[in-house]
Amino acid sequence: MPSEETRTKTHPTVRSSAAPEAREPGGTSTRAWTTRLLVLGIVLSALNLRPAITSLGALLEEVRDGLGMSGSVAGLLTSVPPLCFAVFGVMAPRLARRFGAGAVVCAGMAAIAAGLAIRPYAGGTAGFLAASALALMGIAVSNVLMPVIVKHWFPDRVGSMTGLYSMALALGTALAAAVTVPLTDALGGSWQSGLGLWAGLAVAAVVPWLPFVRGRGAGTAAAAPGERTGVEAGPGKRAGGPETGPGERSRATETGPERAGGSETRLGDQAVSPEADGDRPARDRQTRDRPARDQQARDRQTRDRRTPASAPAGSAAGEAPRLRITRSRTAWALAVFFGLQATAAYITMGWMAQIFRDAGVPAGTAGLLLAVTMVMGVPLAFVIPRLATRLPHQGPIVLALGVCGLAGYAGLYLAPAAGAWAWALLLGVANCAFPLALTMVGMRARSGPGVAQLSAFAQSTGYLISIPGPLLVGVLYQHSGGWGLPIALMSALMIPQMAVGFLAGRDRTVEDEAGR
Repeated sequence: MPSEETRTKTHPTVRSSAAPEAREPGGTSTRAWTTRLLVLGIVLSALNLRPAITSLGALLEEVRDGLGMSGSVAGLLTSVPPLCFAVFGVMAPRLARRFGAGAVVCAGMAAIAAGLAIRPYAGGTAGFLAASALALMGIAVSNVLMPVIVKHWFPDRVGSMTGLYSMALALGTALAAAVTVPLTDALGGSWQSGLGLWAGLAVAAVVPWLPFVRGRGAGTAAAAPGERTGVEAGPGKRAGGPETGPGERSRATETGPERAGGSETRLGDQAVSPEADGDRPARDRQTRDRPARDQQARDRQTRDRRTPASAPAGSAAGEAPRLRITRSRTAWALAVFFGLQATAAYITMGWMAQIFRDAGVPAGTAGLLLAVTMVMGVPLAFVIPRLATRLPHQGPIVLALGVCGLAGYAGLYLAPAAGAWAWALLLGVANCAFPLALTMVGMRARSGPGVAQLSAFAQSTGYLISIPGPLLVGVLYQHSGGWGLPIALMSALMIPQMAVGFLAGRDRTVEDEAGR
């Protein structure tokens, strides 16, 4: 491509005024198309991150009878999701650096589809668990990479995009809980058909990510922001990517006066392209604005490069220095908060319908109650992240959600059937700690690589913490013959969740703490 930039080894990029005008229409079209496709991919992926779990919760009694599971084995089954999230989630950043985040999410959706299609017909408990693990592996890597993709592509809209993603996640969770039992009845009462049908939704989620698999290099139709296309689309923008803030790099390479397909003429200490020569207003603006740009360039030299969604991290920019994330108190507080809220969420998704059924509530109504709990996250998952990004401290939100959870558990203990709808609503509000945790992941790190490390650490460590919870509930339920002890355990875990969440909500960043 002919050279269209004026640049030096230490100064930002300068362009001829004619070049952007020639390239802007195509660049704008590509950028808009890529952004819309990415939003569709995020929404469809989020819809698929929980049906594998809540569809099983709605049919847990039928699955237990069909496979001959005891209460303890069923508890193990409900502990498989956090176990897989912990084991496979930690691999996500490494896979993203090698293959690109978009490619990894695409593969994750394919794994979900395959696992959900296989597990009802795998035969026996071991096959059921193995196929479930395959689907949960895809969910795990997508869980970790979604905040990274949101942070990179929408750096100025982290709250709203996290809300959209969380809202779609809650909608998928509630949809699976509400319609699995009716659809199973409509398909002849076979729990295999009721569970297997959710593979179709995962297949649909694969499609939007395919261009991000093909377009790993710069200059493709799926080029992500941060990939150098040789021309900028205007102030604060790059061709093929969304708007960027003043802290974003220009990505101009420093390899000498020549580039592939073009040449440059040295003028003093600057390399000027032929197209830019004679463009006096552009050079005047460069001279006038250089001090501010130089200061921004020096500031940016201390920041990590962002990882594009469709390109392997570090492929063009080199590897960013890894943080010593375990030295950050905020990272540990966020990890423990994530783990305790995940414990509550997976106990709710796996066992709440059974609690209502044991209290005399019909199976279809119990599924609807679970759906109500999950659907509360649809509006609140959009409101809470936006509110959180406007507050300097997210601790008060954590405390409010925790109080709702304690009230819901008290209702389940005292009058599970009489006030079932109220308890479902309260627990639905409490479950919105998940989108809040995702939002805090994006807020507690300044850079894209920092968010990737924090997301992987918080989610992997958090899911490890959450593994014993659902299993212990199953054991207590089987040996006590009732729900008093399991509900007491859930209430007790809410107290430390509120405490560490309050600490994680402080206005600090892991980069500052890990560098001490």
